[in-house]
Amino acid sequence: MRVFVAGATGVLGTAAVRRLVAGGHKVTGIARTPVRRQRLVAAGATPVDVDLFDPGAVHRALEHHDVVCNLATRIPVGTAALRTSSWRENDRIRTEGSAVLAKAAADCGVLRLIQEAVAFAYADAGEEWVTEKSPIAPSPRLRSSLEATENAMGFADQYRFAVVLRFGLFYGADANTQWLLERVRRGKPVLLGEPSGYISPIAVDDAAAAVVAALAAPSGIYNVAGAPVHRTEWARALGTAAGVDGSAKFVPALTRRVLGGKATDPLARSLRISSDAFRTATGWRARTPLAEGFASAVKAR
Repeated sequence: MRVFVAGATGVLGTAAVRRLVAGGHKVTGIARTPVRRQRLVAAGATPVDVDLFDPGAVHRALEHHDVVCNLATRIPVGTAALRTSSWRENDRIRTEGSAVLAKAAADCGVLRLIQEAVAFAYADAGEEWVTEKSPIAPSPRLRSSLEATENAMGFADQYRFAVVLRFGLFYGADANTQWLLERVRRGKPVLLGEPSGYISPIAVDDAAAAVVAALAAPSGIYNVAGAPVHRTEWARALGTAAGVDGSAKFVPALTRRVLGGKATDPLARSLRISSDAFRTATGWRARTPLAEGFASAVKAR
């Protein structure tokens, strides 16, 4: 298939492009600097310099493609995520950018749209499993992801397919994982929420495999995460990956409130994400153990 990837040079996009090319697909990806264009060429993909907010340019770029994968984001790293201003570009990408892509894809006769999203939109579920039918608890940081989901699902009809992948907590060779590990090495608290709560992490390579699997999924919104773990287990894994004696430290509840409870609340929720629906639809399953996923982060340091 002819696959167009927005966000092709990000951490997830790079891994997804590699897997798509390996699967025999003809891949076109947005790359807006010479270095990034060279990386796509080296990966076997065709780079295009397209402004995601220019409807005409996007329309021209999408012509003759079968699938559009929107993996474009601009997630702020570390403490910058506490500032509302740091999210403006990411919010615009997920709202305006996703709308431009969905409309252009429909106008160009694209048959399938795959949209990234986040599982943090679900309400805290404690010990209960979180499925696609679980209640949503929006927050200011999640509104743009929910809007992107709506834009993508509006693309679907009796001829076209729309697949939204609600990913768990990314970890691996990405900037936020590197920031976390560096904080742990310095003895700083990094973990939000109750120690007994659940985190549902997903290694970048498993997420990329899910993007490829979505090429054959029926239209719908799907949870995509690895095996849920208690935060105490996640803390031990972080400590081991950082090379410290002991587990990563938790941010005290009072400190969280001072930092901005609304900003940190989604990451503090207990989310025991079930990916059964996506597994049933596509056969996909997360295959990366925690230690192996963190090893890629340490290697990338």
